[in-house]
Amino acid sequence: MQLGDIDIELIQKNIKNVHLSVLPPHGQVRIAAPLHLTEETIRLYAISKLSWIKREQKKIRGQARESKRLFVNKETHYLEGRKYLLNVVEADAPAKIVLANKTIKIYVRPETTTEQRQTLMNEWYRERLKKIIPSIIKTWEPVLGVSVASFGVKLMKTKWGTCNIEAQRIWLNLELAKKPLQCLEYIIVHEMVHLLERHHNQRFLALMNKHLPDWKQSKELLNSLPVSRGDWEY
Repeated sequence: MQLGDIDIELIQKNIKNVHLSVLPPHGQVRIAAPLHLTEETIRLYAISKLSWIKREQKKIRGQARESKRLFVNKETHYLEGRKYLLNVVEADAPAKIVLANKTIKIYVRPETTTEQRQTLMNEWYRERLKKIIPSIIKTWEPVLGVSVASFGVKLMKTKWGTCNIEAQRIWLNLELAKKPLQCLEYIIVHEMVHLLERHHNQRFLALMNKHLPDWKQSKELLNSLPVSRGDWEY
């Protein structure tokens, strides 16, 4: 669907309500609408939201972005919201990563490529997240009165997290390893609240306000931080 100079991806499926999204990294617009709605009705809905769409696009396109990481000496990397300098140590030994004061030491063989170094870093980030996430989930399960059957960590292009309500499984973006812990907790609580309420409606917001009153500040912090370039953005 075209709305002036804005392209809108329209998806119609068996749902009850219209869902409008403006997606990173470039502000793509997507509308998911019930099957029974006509295209003209959806167009009128989009027109009514035009000011909001443009505001969100401006916000996303103006977000600071990190330069592409090359995984070389003295390059800046982040862990749990803190800045570290990368120290690349080439040695004929198994690869490993060690956190030392304000430095991330990555031990690799001399012939290791940039992509291999990135893969090693990603796995290190993944393992660190997997050690932190269970305790956060365990803390919030009795508070919210829900049970998370399982969780996973993976790279996502447009979301910080997702929730499979039927399987009671949540997925979290690997990039959260770089963000402050309060941001990680906010996303985990957000996805766990979806086990009580599927949609981002007034009930969902009321549950967030009740259980995590400062969630808006955590969301603003998360969205204010620089995002990565390259394969993963936002």
